[in-house]
Amino acid sequence: MPALLRYLFFQIPGWAVGAVVALGLVHWNVIPSWVAVLGFFGLVLKDLAFYPLLRAAYETRVQSGSEALVGKKGIAQSDLAPEGYIRINLELWRAVGDSAGEIIVSGTEVEVVRAEGMTLIVRAAGRRDSSL
Repeated sequence: MPALLRYLFFQIPGWAVGAVVALGLVHWNVIPSWVAVLGFFGLVLKDLAFYPLLRAAYETRVQSGSEALVGKKGIAQSDLAPEGYIRINLELWRAVGDSAGEIIVSGTEVEVVRAEGMTLIVRAAGRRDSSL
């Protein structure tokens, strides 16, 4: 669902409460009807004006865990032949080299190509993918 629709669906209950309060105030002659209409449309316009500032909070393409590490660089802590461990920042991750038969030596800088569950698929940093 697009972020704008998510935002609007979140605002609808507030608009409904605002409309009920405005109708109640008009019904009990607390405010004239034109003030109620003006206040309701002011509420809606305020929410629409704030959308550009809040749009990022309604985006759903957030990556976390191992997916967020794609593109990051780390250091091989053991030989990856084909499996071993790499360190990214202060975390140790299980990793597999992306090329069959290639051994990545301990201490080599590696780049994360993709993540499969909690295992990172890596290649030696600086090496370009020949399939591109």
